[in-house]
Amino acid sequence: MQSYQEFLDLSVGFPQDGFEIIDDELYFQDLNLMEMIETYGTPLRFTYLPQISKKIQQAKLLFQQAIIKNNYRGSYKYCYCTKSSHFKHIVEEALKNDIHLETSSAFDMPMIDALEKKGAVNKDITVICNGFKTFQYKTYIIDMLHDGFKNIIPVLDNKEEFNLYDDEIEMDTPCNLGIRIAAEEQPDSQFYTSRLGVRMEDIIDFYHNKIEDNPNFQVKLLHFFINSGISDTPYYWNELEKYVTLYCKFKKINPHLDTLDIGGGMPFKDSLVFDFDYEYMINEIVSRIKEICAEHDTMEPDIITEFGKYTVAEASGILYKVLGRKQQNDRERWLMLDGSFITNLPDVWALNQKYILLPVNNWDSEYERVNLGGITCDGQDYYNQEAHMNSVFMPKTRKVQYLGFFNTGAYQEVLSGYGGIHHCLLPSPKHVIIRRNRDETFNFEVFGEEQNSKQVLKILGYTT
Repeated sequence: MQSYQEFLDLSVGFPQDGFEIIDDELYFQDLNLMEMIETYGTPLRFTYLPQISKKIQQAKLLFQQAIIKNNYRGSYKYCYCTKSSHFKHIVEEALKNDIHLETSSAFDMPMIDALEKKGAVNKDITVICNGFKTFQYKTYIIDMLHDGFKNIIPVLDNKEEFNLYDDEIEMDTPCNLGIRIAAEEQPDSQFYTSRLGVRMEDIIDFYHNKIEDNPNFQVKLLHFFINSGISDTPYYWNELEKYVTLYCKFKKINPHLDTLDIGGGMPFKDSLVFDFDYEYMINEIVSRIKEICAEHDTMEPDIITEFGKYTVAEASGILYKVLGRKQQNDRERWLMLDGSFITNLPDVWALNQKYILLPVNNWDSEYERVNLGGITCDGQDYYNQEAHMNSVFMPKTRKVQYLGFFNTGAYQEVLSGYGGIHHCLLPSPKHVIIRRNRDETFNFEVFGEEQNSKQVLKILGYTT
Protein backbone atom coordinates (compact mmCIF):
# COMPACT_ATOMS: atom_id res chain seq x y z
CA MET A 1 0.00 0.00 0.00
CA GLN A 2 1.11 3.58 -0.65
CA SER A 3 2.57 5.75 2.07
CA TYR A 4 0.63 8.80 3.19
CA GLN A 5 3.15 10.99 1.36
CA GLU A 6 2.66 9.09 -1.93
CA PHE A 7 -1.11 9.18 -1.49
CA LEU A 8 -1.18 12.95 -0.97
CA ASP A 9 1.15 13.61 -3.89
CA LEU A 10 -1.07 11.56 -6.24
CA SER A 11 -4.25 13.18 -4.86
CA VAL A 12 -3.36 16.88 -4.90
CA GLY A 13 0.33 17.27 -5.71
CA PHE A 14 2.68 17.62 -2.78
CA PRO A 15 4.89 19.21 -1.52
CA GLN A 16 3.48 22.69 -2.19
CA ASP A 17 4.64 26.24 -1.64
CA GLY A 18 5.35 26.77 2.05
CA PHE A 19 5.35 23.06 2.89
CA GLU A 20 8.01 20.38 2.58
CA ILE A 21 8.83 16.98 4.06
CA ILE A 22 12.28 16.38 5.56
CA ASP A 23 13.11 13.05 7.23
CA ASP A 24 9.45 12.00 7.44
CA GLU A 25 8.39 15.26 9.15
CA LEU A 26 6.50 18.33 7.98
CA TYR A 27 8.09 21.78 7.69
CA PHE A 28 6.03 24.97 7.31
CA GLN A 29 7.81 28.03 5.87
CA ASP A 30 11.10 26.29 6.77
CA LEU A 31 9.92 25.86 10.37
CA ASN A 32 10.64 22.48 11.92
CA LEU A 33 7.22 21.74 13.41
CA MET A 34 8.28 18.67 15.38
CA GLU A 35 11.01 20.71 17.02
CA MET A 36 8.41 23.35 17.96
CA ILE A 37 6.16 20.66 19.43
CA GLU A 38 9.03 19.19 21.45
CA THR A 39 9.87 22.67 22.76
CA TYR A 40 6.43 24.09 23.47
CA GLY A 41 4.03 21.12 23.58
CA THR A 42 0.51 20.91 22.19
CA PRO A 43 -2.03 22.22 21.53
CA LEU A 44 0.08 25.02 20.09
CA ARG A 45 -1.02 28.07 18.15
CA PHE A 46 1.74 29.79 16.20
CA THR A 47 2.06 32.89 14.03
CA TYR A 48 4.85 33.33 11.48
CA LEU A 49 4.91 37.11 11.03
CA PRO A 50 6.98 37.40 7.80
CA GLN A 51 4.13 35.79 5.86
CA ILE A 52 1.97 38.85 6.56
CA SER A 53 4.45 41.17 4.87
CA LYS A 54 4.80 38.74 1.98
CA LYS A 55 1.05 38.77 1.30
CA ILE A 56 0.82 42.56 1.51
CA GLN A 57 3.73 43.06 -0.86
CA GLN A 58 2.19 40.59 -3.29
CA ALA A 59 -1.08 42.52 -3.50
CA LYS A 60 0.61 45.91 -3.73
CA LEU A 61 2.82 44.69 -6.55
CA LEU A 62 -0.08 43.18 -8.49
CA PHE A 63 -2.16 46.37 -8.21
CA GLN A 64 0.81 48.46 -9.32
CA GLN A 65 1.38 46.19 -12.30
CA ALA A 66 -2.31 46.38 -13.23
CA ILE A 67 -2.28 50.18 -12.98
CA ILE A 68 0.72 50.39 -15.33
CA LYS A 69 -0.63 47.75 -17.73
CA ASN A 70 -3.99 49.53 -18.08
CA ASN A 71 -2.63 53.10 -18.09
CA TYR A 72 -4.85 53.65 -15.08
CA ARG A 73 -4.66 57.23 -13.83
CA GLY A 74 -5.63 56.60 -10.22
CA SER A 75 -3.48 55.30 -7.35
CA TYR A 76 -3.83 52.29 -5.05
CA LYS A 77 -3.89 52.20 -1.26
CA TYR A 78 -3.77 49.01 0.84
CA CYS A 79 -5.73 49.13 4.09
CA TYR A 80 -5.54 46.34 6.65
CA CYS A 81 -8.92 45.30 8.05
CA THR A 82 -8.14 45.23 11.77
CA LYS A 83 -11.12 43.07 12.79
CA SER A 84 -9.49 39.98 11.26
CA SER A 85 -6.86 40.18 14.02
CA HIS A 86 -6.33 43.14 16.34
CA PHE A 87 -3.24 41.78 18.06
CA LYS A 88 -0.34 44.22 18.36
CA HIS A 89 2.24 41.90 16.77
CA ILE A 90 -0.06 41.42 13.75
CA VAL A 91 -0.88 45.10 13.21
CA GLU A 92 2.72 46.23 13.70
CA GLU A 93 3.96 43.67 11.18
CA ALA A 94 1.39 44.84 8.65
CA LEU A 95 2.31 48.49 9.22
CA LYS A 96 5.93 47.81 8.24
CA ASN A 97 4.70 47.72 4.65
CA ASP A 98 3.54 51.33 4.20
CA ILE A 99 -0.15 50.54 4.51
CA HIS A 100 -3.20 52.10 6.11
CA LEU A 101 -5.99 50.83 8.36
CA GLU A 102 -9.71 50.11 8.28
CA THR A 103 -11.70 49.98 11.51
CA SER A 104 -15.08 48.59 12.47
CA SER A 105 -15.80 49.54 16.09
CA ALA A 106 -15.06 51.99 18.88
CA PHE A 107 -12.03 50.36 20.51
CA ASP A 108 -10.11 50.41 17.23
CA MET A 109 -9.58 54.13 17.73
CA PRO A 110 -7.66 54.11 21.06
CA MET A 111 -5.69 51.18 19.60
CA ILE A 112 -4.55 53.40 16.72
CA ASP A 113 -3.86 56.24 19.15
CA ALA A 114 -1.62 53.87 21.15
CA LEU A 115 0.23 52.85 17.98
CA GLU A 116 0.85 56.51 17.19
CA LYS A 117 2.19 57.25 20.65
CA LYS A 118 4.59 54.32 20.26
CA GLY A 119 5.75 55.57 16.84
CA ALA A 120 4.33 52.66 14.81
CA VAL A 121 2.16 55.09 12.81
CA ASN A 122 2.00 58.84 12.39
CA LYS A 123 -1.02 61.10 12.31
CA ASP A 124 -1.01 61.21 8.51
CA ILE A 125 -2.15 57.58 8.29
CA THR A 126 -5.41 57.02 6.43
CA VAL A 127 -8.02 55.36 8.65
CA ILE A 128 -11.24 54.20 7.03
CA CYS A 129 -13.88 54.06 9.78
CA ASN A 130 -16.59 51.57 8.85
CA GLY A 131 -19.48 49.99 10.68
CA PHE A 132 -22.71 51.08 12.33
CA LYS A 133 -21.29 53.50 14.87
CA THR A 134 -22.11 53.77 18.52
CA PHE A 135 -21.94 57.15 20.22
CA GLN A 136 -18.57 56.17 21.72
CA TYR A 137 -17.17 55.20 18.31
CA LYS A 138 -18.26 58.51 16.79
CA THR A 139 -16.85 60.41 19.77
CA TYR A 140 -13.46 58.71 19.40
CA ILE A 141 -13.43 59.64 15.71
CA ILE A 142 -14.19 63.28 16.50
CA ASP A 143 -11.56 63.44 19.25
CA MET A 144 -8.87 61.98 17.00
CA LEU A 145 -9.71 64.34 14.14
CA HIS A 146 -9.32 67.24 16.56
CA ASP A 147 -6.05 65.69 17.77
CA GLY A 148 -4.53 65.94 14.30
CA PHE A 149 -5.36 62.60 12.66
CA LYS A 150 -6.38 64.51 9.56
CA ASN A 151 -6.85 61.48 7.30
CA ILE A 152 -9.45 59.71 9.38
CA ILE A 153 -12.41 59.16 7.06
CA PRO A 154 -15.72 58.35 8.76
CA VAL A 155 -17.70 56.23 6.29
CA LEU A 156 -21.36 57.03 6.83
CA ASP A 157 -23.35 53.87 7.39
CA ASN A 158 -26.64 55.75 7.63
CA LYS A 159 -27.80 59.31 7.08
CA GLU A 160 -28.32 60.02 10.80
CA GLU A 161 -24.66 59.33 11.57
CA PHE A 162 -23.70 62.62 9.95
CA ASN A 163 -25.60 64.71 12.52
CA LEU A 164 -23.11 64.29 15.38
CA TYR A 165 -20.13 65.07 13.12
CA ASP A 166 -21.93 68.18 11.89
CA ASP A 167 -22.51 69.33 15.47
CA GLU A 168 -19.07 68.52 16.87
CA ILE A 169 -16.35 68.67 14.20
CA GLU A 170 -14.60 72.00 13.81
CA MET A 171 -11.43 71.95 11.71
CA ASP A 172 -9.33 74.36 9.68
CA THR A 173 -9.84 72.24 6.59
CA PRO A 174 -12.97 70.30 5.63
CA CYS A 175 -13.34 66.83 7.09
CA ASN A 176 -13.32 64.06 4.50
CA LEU A 177 -16.27 61.69 4.57
CA GLY A 178 -17.10 58.42 2.91
CA ILE A 179 -20.49 56.88 2.21
CA ARG A 180 -21.09 53.14 2.25
CA ILE A 181 -23.44 51.79 -0.40
CA ALA A 182 -25.93 49.17 0.76
CA ALA A 183 -24.84 46.37 -1.57
CA GLU A 184 -27.27 43.83 -2.96
CA GLU A 185 -26.76 40.31 -1.68
CA GLN A 186 -26.39 37.22 -3.86
CA PRO A 187 -29.62 35.90 -5.41
CA ASP A 188 -29.64 32.87 -3.08
CA SER A 189 -29.41 35.04 0.06
CA GLN A 190 -32.39 35.29 2.41
CA PHE A 191 -31.83 39.07 2.36
CA TYR A 192 -32.07 41.42 -0.63
CA THR A 193 -29.47 43.90 0.59
CA SER A 194 -26.71 44.19 3.13
CA ARG A 195 -27.82 45.47 6.54
CA LEU A 196 -25.02 48.05 6.28
CA GLY A 197 -24.79 51.23 4.25
CA VAL A 198 -27.06 53.84 2.66
CA ARG A 199 -29.47 52.87 -0.11
CA MET A 200 -28.07 53.60 -3.57
CA GLU A 201 -31.08 55.68 -4.57
CA ASP A 202 -30.72 57.89 -1.46
CA ILE A 203 -27.04 58.79 -1.68
CA ILE A 204 -27.07 61.69 -4.14
CA ASP A 205 -30.17 63.31 -2.63
CA PHE A 206 -28.64 63.00 0.83
CA TYR A 207 -25.47 64.68 -0.46
CA HIS A 208 -27.47 67.55 -1.98
CA ASN A 209 -29.58 68.08 1.14
CA LYS A 210 -27.01 67.74 3.92
CA ILE A 211 -23.40 67.98 2.74
CA GLU A 212 -23.02 69.83 -0.57
CA ASP A 213 -23.26 73.34 0.89
CA ASN A 214 -21.65 72.52 4.23
CA PRO A 215 -18.13 74.05 4.25
CA ASN A 216 -16.91 71.72 7.04
CA PHE A 217 -17.25 68.48 5.07
CA GLN A 218 -16.58 66.95 1.71
CA VAL A 219 -17.45 63.49 0.45
CA LYS A 220 -14.20 62.01 -0.81
CA LEU A 221 -14.94 58.29 -0.89
CA LEU A 222 -17.60 55.80 -1.93
CA HIS A 223 -17.37 52.39 -0.30
CA PHE A 224 -18.97 49.06 -1.05
CA PHE A 225 -18.41 45.52 0.17
CA ILE A 226 -19.67 42.43 -1.61
CA ASN A 227 -20.34 39.78 0.99
CA SER A 228 -19.35 36.84 -1.20
CA GLY A 229 -15.90 38.36 -1.62
CA ILE A 230 -13.88 39.07 -4.73
CA SER A 231 -14.69 36.31 -7.21
CA ASP A 232 -14.75 35.77 -10.95
CA THR A 233 -18.53 35.43 -11.16
CA PRO A 234 -21.25 37.28 -13.11
CA TYR A 235 -22.70 38.41 -9.77
CA TYR A 236 -19.45 40.07 -8.68
CA TRP A 237 -18.83 41.81 -12.00
CA ASN A 238 -22.43 43.00 -12.19
CA GLU A 239 -22.23 44.50 -8.69
CA LEU A 240 -18.87 46.13 -9.43
CA GLU A 241 -20.27 47.75 -12.59
CA LYS A 242 -23.27 49.06 -10.70
CA TYR A 243 -21.20 50.75 -7.98
CA VAL A 244 -18.58 52.17 -10.33
CA THR A 245 -21.41 53.60 -12.42
CA LEU A 246 -22.81 55.27 -9.30
CA TYR A 247 -19.32 56.63 -8.58
CA CYS A 248 -19.22 58.21 -12.05
CA LYS A 249 -22.65 59.75 -11.63
CA PHE A 250 -21.79 61.08 -8.17
CA LYS A 251 -18.41 62.41 -9.31
CA LYS A 252 -20.09 64.68 -11.91
CA ILE A 253 -21.88 66.62 -9.16
CA ASN A 254 -19.20 66.29 -6.44
CA PRO A 255 -15.68 67.23 -7.59
CA HIS A 256 -14.20 66.23 -4.20
CA LEU A 257 -15.06 62.56 -4.79
CA ASP A 258 -11.87 60.83 -5.93
CA THR A 259 -11.69 57.43 -4.16
CA LEU A 260 -13.48 54.12 -4.54
CA ASP A 261 -13.13 51.66 -1.66
CA ILE A 262 -13.88 48.21 -3.08
CA GLY A 263 -13.75 46.57 0.34
CA GLY A 264 -12.20 43.23 1.16
CA GLY A 265 -12.93 39.65 0.38
CA MET A 266 -9.71 38.51 -1.30
CA PRO A 267 -9.57 34.76 -0.60
CA PHE A 268 -6.78 32.90 1.17
CA LYS A 269 -5.43 29.40 0.53
CA ASP A 270 -7.80 27.18 2.50
CA SER A 271 -7.18 23.97 0.57
CA LEU A 272 -4.38 22.04 -1.12
CA VAL A 273 -6.28 22.47 -4.40
CA PHE A 274 -6.86 26.21 -3.91
CA ASP A 275 -6.74 27.86 -7.33
CA PHE A 276 -7.30 31.60 -7.37
CA ASP A 277 -5.55 33.74 -9.97
CA TYR A 278 -4.76 36.90 -7.99
CA GLU A 279 -2.96 38.52 -10.93
CA TYR A 280 -5.90 38.00 -13.29
CA MET A 281 -8.53 39.20 -10.79
CA ILE A 282 -6.66 42.34 -9.79
CA ASN A 283 -5.92 43.24 -13.40
CA GLU A 284 -9.55 42.60 -14.34
CA ILE A 285 -10.85 44.81 -11.51
CA VAL A 286 -8.57 47.70 -12.51
CA SER A 287 -9.39 47.21 -16.19
CA ARG A 288 -13.15 47.17 -15.66
CA ILE A 289 -13.14 50.24 -13.40
CA LYS A 290 -11.17 52.11 -16.08
CA GLU A 291 -13.55 50.89 -18.80
CA ILE A 292 -16.69 51.98 -16.96
CA CYS A 293 -15.19 55.37 -16.13
CA ALA A 294 -14.24 55.87 -19.79
CA GLU A 295 -17.83 55.10 -20.84
CA HIS A 296 -19.02 57.86 -18.49
CA ASP A 297 -16.21 60.26 -19.36
CA THR A 298 -15.02 60.25 -15.74
CA MET A 299 -11.52 60.33 -14.29
CA GLU A 300 -10.65 56.97 -12.74
CA PRO A 301 -10.81 56.93 -8.94
CA ASP A 302 -8.01 56.11 -6.54
CA ILE A 303 -8.64 52.55 -5.32
CA ILE A 304 -8.64 51.39 -1.70
CA THR A 305 -8.92 47.77 -0.58
CA GLU A 306 -9.52 46.45 2.93
CA PHE A 307 -7.93 43.02 3.01
CA GLY A 308 -8.22 41.11 6.29
CA LYS A 309 -8.26 37.33 5.82
CA TYR A 310 -5.95 37.68 2.83
CA THR A 311 -3.46 39.60 4.99
CA VAL A 312 -3.22 37.37 8.03
CA ALA A 313 -4.76 33.94 7.45
CA GLU A 314 -1.72 32.26 5.90
CA ALA A 315 0.61 33.34 8.72
CA SER A 316 -0.80 31.04 11.39
CA GLY A 317 -1.58 27.47 12.30
CA ILE A 318 -2.45 25.26 15.24
CA LEU A 319 -0.82 21.94 16.14
CA TYR A 320 -2.46 19.04 17.98
CA LYS A 321 -1.50 15.68 19.41
CA VAL A 322 -3.67 12.60 18.90
CA LEU A 323 -4.61 11.56 22.45
CA GLY A 324 -6.43 8.39 21.53
CA ARG A 325 -7.86 6.25 18.74
CA LYS A 326 -11.40 4.88 18.79
CA GLN A 327 -13.06 2.41 16.42
CA GLN A 328 -16.72 3.24 16.99
CA ASN A 329 -18.26 0.95 14.32
CA ASP A 330 -17.29 -0.75 11.08
CA ARG A 331 -16.83 2.55 9.26
CA GLU A 332 -15.92 5.17 11.85
CA ARG A 333 -12.38 5.48 13.14
CA TRP A 334 -11.87 8.48 15.39
CA LEU A 335 -8.67 10.27 16.30
CA MET A 336 -9.26 12.25 19.49
CA LEU A 337 -7.21 15.45 19.69
CA ASP A 338 -5.91 17.42 22.67
CA GLY A 339 -8.00 20.46 21.75
CA SER A 340 -11.34 21.51 20.33
CA PHE A 341 -12.57 22.81 17.00
CA ILE A 342 -15.38 24.72 18.68
CA THR A 343 -13.02 26.61 21.01
CA ASN A 344 -9.83 26.83 18.89
CA LEU A 345 -11.18 27.06 15.32
CA PRO A 346 -14.75 28.29 15.71
CA ASP A 347 -15.28 28.85 11.98
CA VAL A 348 -15.01 25.07 11.49
CA TRP A 349 -18.02 24.66 13.75
CA ALA A 350 -20.00 27.79 12.83
CA LEU A 351 -19.33 28.17 9.10
CA ASN A 352 -18.09 24.72 8.05
CA GLN A 353 -14.81 26.43 7.12
CA LYS A 354 -12.07 24.10 5.93
CA TYR A 355 -8.38 24.68 6.50
CA ILE A 356 -5.28 22.94 5.21
CA LEU A 357 -4.88 19.84 7.38
CA LEU A 358 -1.66 17.82 7.37
CA PRO A 359 0.09 15.31 9.63
CA VAL A 360 3.28 16.60 11.20
CA ASN A 361 5.00 13.19 11.39
CA ASN A 362 4.75 9.58 10.16
CA TRP A 363 4.53 10.50 6.47
CA ASP A 364 6.13 7.17 5.48
CA SER A 365 3.29 5.19 7.09
CA GLU A 366 0.30 3.82 5.22
CA TYR A 367 -2.85 5.94 5.28
CA GLU A 368 -6.41 5.47 6.51
CA ARG A 369 -9.69 7.33 6.52
CA VAL A 370 -10.48 8.94 9.87
CA ASN A 371 -12.71 11.39 11.69
CA LEU A 372 -11.08 13.98 13.93
CA GLY A 373 -12.72 14.62 17.28
CA GLY A 374 -12.25 17.48 19.70
CA ILE A 375 -12.38 16.84 23.42
CA THR A 376 -15.44 18.85 24.38
CA CYS A 377 -18.59 16.85 25.11
CA ASP A 378 -20.36 18.53 22.18
CA GLY A 379 -21.60 16.35 19.31
CA GLN A 380 -20.51 18.96 16.76
CA ASP A 381 -16.87 19.07 17.86
CA TYR A 382 -15.47 17.16 14.89
CA TYR A 383 -13.78 17.48 11.49
CA ASN A 384 -14.43 14.81 8.88
CA GLN A 385 -14.18 16.33 5.43
CA GLU A 386 -11.47 18.23 3.58
CA ALA A 387 -12.20 20.98 1.09
CA HIS A 388 -10.48 18.99 -1.67
CA MET A 389 -11.93 15.54 -0.91
CA ASN A 390 -14.92 14.00 0.83
CA SER A 391 -12.96 12.50 3.69
CA VAL A 392 -10.01 13.05 6.00
CA PHE A 393 -6.99 10.76 5.69
CA MET A 394 -4.14 10.43 8.15
CA PRO A 395 -1.14 8.10 8.55
CA LYS A 396 -2.14 4.62 9.77
CA THR A 397 0.13 4.07 12.75
CA ARG A 398 0.23 3.19 16.42
CA LYS A 399 3.03 5.69 16.97
CA VAL A 400 2.46 9.08 18.56
CA GLN A 401 0.78 11.23 15.92
CA TYR A 402 0.77 15.02 15.59
CA LEU A 403 -1.18 17.03 13.04
CA GLY A 404 -1.68 20.66 12.13
CA PHE A 405 -4.30 22.99 10.70
CA PHE A 406 -2.72 25.75 8.64
CA ASN A 407 -3.70 29.22 7.40
CA THR A 408 -5.94 29.78 10.43
CA GLY A 409 -4.75 33.32 11.25
CA ALA A 410 -7.93 35.31 10.56
CA TYR A 411 -10.66 35.75 13.18
CA GLN A 412 -10.15 32.46 15.07
CA GLU A 413 -8.52 33.90 18.19
CA VAL A 414 -10.94 36.80 18.60
CA LEU A 415 -13.99 34.62 17.89
CA SER A 416 -12.63 32.12 20.41
CA GLY A 417 -12.47 34.86 23.02
CA TYR A 418 -8.75 35.04 23.66
CA GLY A 419 -8.06 34.96 27.40
CA GLY A 420 -11.68 34.32 28.29
CA ILE A 421 -13.67 31.23 29.13
CA HIS A 422 -14.46 28.57 26.57
CA HIS A 423 -16.89 25.72 25.98
CA CYS A 424 -16.38 22.96 28.56
CA LEU A 425 -13.79 25.26 30.19
CA LEU A 426 -11.05 24.13 27.82
CA PRO A 427 -7.99 26.37 28.20
CA SER A 428 -6.69 28.71 25.52
CA PRO A 429 -3.64 27.03 23.97
CA LYS A 430 -0.10 28.34 24.19
CA HIS A 431 0.67 30.84 21.42
CA VAL A 432 4.12 31.36 19.92
CA ILE A 433 5.13 34.25 17.64
CA ILE A 434 7.91 33.65 15.13
CA ARG A 435 10.04 36.27 13.41
CA ARG A 436 13.06 36.04 11.09
CA ASN A 437 16.40 37.47 12.16
CA ARG A 438 18.64 39.22 9.66
CA ASP A 439 20.75 36.07 9.33
CA GLU A 440 17.55 34.14 8.39
CA THR A 441 17.44 32.26 11.71
CA PHE A 442 14.15 32.15 13.59
CA ASN A 443 13.24 34.17 16.64
CA PHE A 444 10.58 32.59 18.88
CA GLU A 445 8.52 34.48 21.46
CA VAL A 446 5.84 33.01 23.70
CA PHE A 447 2.98 35.47 23.36
CA GLY A 448 0.62 33.62 25.67
CA GLU A 449 1.03 30.62 27.93
CA GLU A 450 -1.67 27.98 28.06
CA GLN A 451 -4.50 29.20 30.26
CA ASN A 452 -4.56 27.75 33.77
CA SER A 453 -7.40 26.91 36.14
CA LYS A 454 -6.77 29.90 38.41
CA GLN A 455 -7.32 32.32 35.52
CA VAL A 456 -10.55 30.58 34.54
CA LEU A 457 -11.90 30.46 38.10
CA LYS A 458 -11.23 34.17 38.50
CA ILE A 459 -13.21 35.00 35.38
CA LEU A 460 -16.07 32.86 36.64
CA GLY A 461 -16.09 34.63 40.01
CA TYR A 462 -14.85 31.75 42.17
CA THR A 463 -11.68 33.57 43.21
CA THR A 464 -10.56 37.18 43.37
